[in-house]
Amino acid sequence: MARALILSALLATTSLTAAEPAVSTQTVAAPLHYDIRAFGATGDGQALDTDAINRAIEAAHAAGGGTVYFPAGTYLSFSIRLKSNLTLHLGAGATLRAAKPEKHGEKYDAAEPTEWGTYQDFGHSHWRNSLIWGENLENISITGPGRIDGTDALTRRGPGPRGSTPGAVGDLPEAMRAARAANPPVDSAPPPRFSMEGQGNKAIALKLCRNVTLRDFSMLACGHFALLATGVDNLAIDNLRVDTNRDGFDIDACRNVCVSNCFVNSPNDDAICLKSSYGLGFARACENITITNCQVSGYDLGTFLDGTFKRTMQQAPDRDGPTGRIKFGTESNGGFKNITISNCVFDRSRGLAIETVDGGVIEDVTVTNITMRDVTTAPIFLRLGNRARGPEGTPVGAIRRVTISNLTASGVDPRYASIIAGIAGHPIKDVTLSNIRIVYRGGGTAEDAAIEPPEKDAAYPEPSMFGKIPAYGIFVRHAKNLKVRNVEVSFEQPEARPAVVMHSVKGARFDLFSAQRVDGVPVFSLRDVSDFEVRGSEGVADLKRTNVVSEKF
Repeated sequence: MARALILSALLATTSLTAAEPAVSTQTVAAPLHYDIRAFGATGDGQALDTDAINRAIEAAHAAGGGTVYFPAGTYLSFSIRLKSNLTLHLGAGATLRAAKPEKHGEKYDAAEPTEWGTYQDFGHSHWRNSLIWGENLENISITGPGRIDGTDALTRRGPGPRGSTPGAVGDLPEAMRAARAANPPVDSAPPPRFSMEGQGNKAIALKLCRNVTLRDFSMLACGHFALLATGVDNLAIDNLRVDTNRDGFDIDACRNVCVSNCFVNSPNDDAICLKSSYGLGFARACENITITNCQVSGYDLGTFLDGTFKRTMQQAPDRDGPTGRIKFGTESNGGFKNITISNCVFDRSRGLAIETVDGGVIEDVTVTNITMRDVTTAPIFLRLGNRARGPEGTPVGAIRRVTISNLTASGVDPRYASIIAGIAGHPIKDVTLSNIRIVYRGGGTAEDAAIEPPEKDAAYPEPSMFGKIPAYGIFVRHAKNLKVRNVEVSFEQPEARPAVVMHSVKGARFDLFSAQRVDGVPVFSLRDVSDFEVRGSEGVADLKRTNVVSEKF
């Protein structure tokens, strides 16, 4: 009984609000808990609560820190400005909803000026034009179990490379439309000569912060990015459920990051995306990153959170179908180092993409225990290119020491094999593929087998950049020291293409390799390949080749 009384007293102390100060003759510690309703928030989904939320944040900050609490309700808001030593807690039944300027008569904070906007798209160059933003902060958290909802308010429009096309909003499922009938959105079509002035571009944007935790909440239709974290150190993202129209998490030039136990559905863009842009005005690597126990997908927008997992939407930002994947790049000025991805599921999405095209180095990467189903492009895509989007003199980057193991994929689009593609004079080095099973849908023709994919050194990196691939299983060009062990590729429909096509490769060893084949079709097609070896592989005798000009077997 005594312990219960003491616990009750402690809880009462920590739940004081700024509107109910303690009365005592002694010095009382500042309250740890700031209920936004005590600062004037209504939570009715109609009145704007922006000022009340920001007042609660300022009060907590002035007291040295604390938790700003959102009780059950719908809180309509424009830009929320974070401070150090602060937690935003979205309670059960709480929704923070992005307000729409055209409807509610106010604006989001202006996009800050930048000298570096030409080196990455509009969204990566600005942070303040967001629903929640913070710069140069430390010890901040956003926690759940409530929701952040940007439907019809947050957008991916704006000037700059690849930034002028409106983001697809998509139709919400019936259950969500009914739930929002009391506050219907205005017409989402952009007005003539639409500009980003006053618009909200993303849900959460953090720049040059450290010691950040995001945990346990959900996010719906969050514009250009659900999260943009740039130059953030010591970042933990755990147990988030994201169902959004463009990118899910963009982790840009960050260090010491763990993404765990998250579900990200993003049919029109990437789900979990590592980047290393020039947005800070200098090249900074994205390094010491762990992504584990996550699921990424491209179901119809809104149907992940409502549990229907629909697959009817065919539109996508390009010809490749739903996106929803884990990717490195395309912004890649600073490179990617010391990264592990493990225990992840891809469903109705593109495959794993590891890309550097803006001068950065990718090195020391391990990917393991991955399953993929209904893959809309290459299940594995490693691309070293030379777009060189950066200051004058941006060099060609590098990819080296990448290990991908224990991967299973099925229902893979037949147009694109797994692709490892460098450029002439800059091979991708030291890649190991092991314990992999990939089932392609098949159906390639003899004409497809004769295709010579273009080089396209400076093109935007995507598997479709090369068109159809002359191999059904693995295509390698401009690579060095490739090891393939215990890998099996097969197809559902007959294939007239070889399983493996390699051009301009120095050092390749295949051990215990298994490839389904049609009579008369070779397993390997080699051109300009040196130091090649096959051992213990089904259907192919052990052999070594010191130098191959052109050979099929």
